[in-house]
Amino acid sequence: MASTHSNLHPAQADLRALKGEIPLIGLTGGIGSGKTAVSSLLAEFGAGVIDTDLISHQITSPGGKAIPLIATAFGDDFINPEGALNRAKMRALVFKDTEARQILEQITHPLIQQETVKQAFELSKSKVSYLVFVVPLLLESGTWIKLIDYLVVVDCPEETQIKRVMHRNNMSRSEVENILKAQTNRKTRLAAANSIIENKGSLEDLKLEVLKLHQDLLII
Repeated sequence: MASTHSNLHPAQADLRALKGEIPLIGLTGGIGSGKTAVSSLLAEFGAGVIDTDLISHQITSPGGKAIPLIATAFGDDFINPEGALNRAKMRALVFKDTEARQILEQITHPLIQQETVKQAFELSKSKVSYLVFVVPLLLESGTWIKLIDYLVVVDCPEETQIKRVMHRNNMSRSEVENILKAQTNRKTRLAAANSIIENKGSLEDLKLEVLKLHQDLLII
């Protein structure tokens, strides 16, 4: 998209070496929209998928690289008995404390970006047709949009998002609604998209949509 790469994090800037070598696809959507389902289907069709949310979970799981840094910054009570990040406790803190959120991001973002770059270069050497970066807060970051060649947005009705996340994450409606309020609004996200995947039907419907998207991405 945009040709300027100023203000990119150094780890993301490393990905510029892949520009023109392989299509770089950004995939985003609100919480509970179905990004994982779409990216999994794209992987089946031959895409190289780098899921930054999955990486985030890996670095905050038992033995993850972020765990010692989080314990030092926030205290051992933010680490659960299994040695992973206490997500519920941290989520409650960062939603009401901007400084705490910034500290957490200063710990996790560089680690996520390093692993993202590593996976991207490894996949680019394989026979994948294009790279898909699954980034929940792609538009909010302000940097990813400068890097990618094409933006895919996964969308569904807000009520569907709320019900999915409540069931999946065992969260209250108010907790999910607060997350939605913190994300880019649906109208803005859809306006930025090159392609939109409507994830409000059956799995078979979704497969047909994603297959069509895959065919479009092959000719970028």
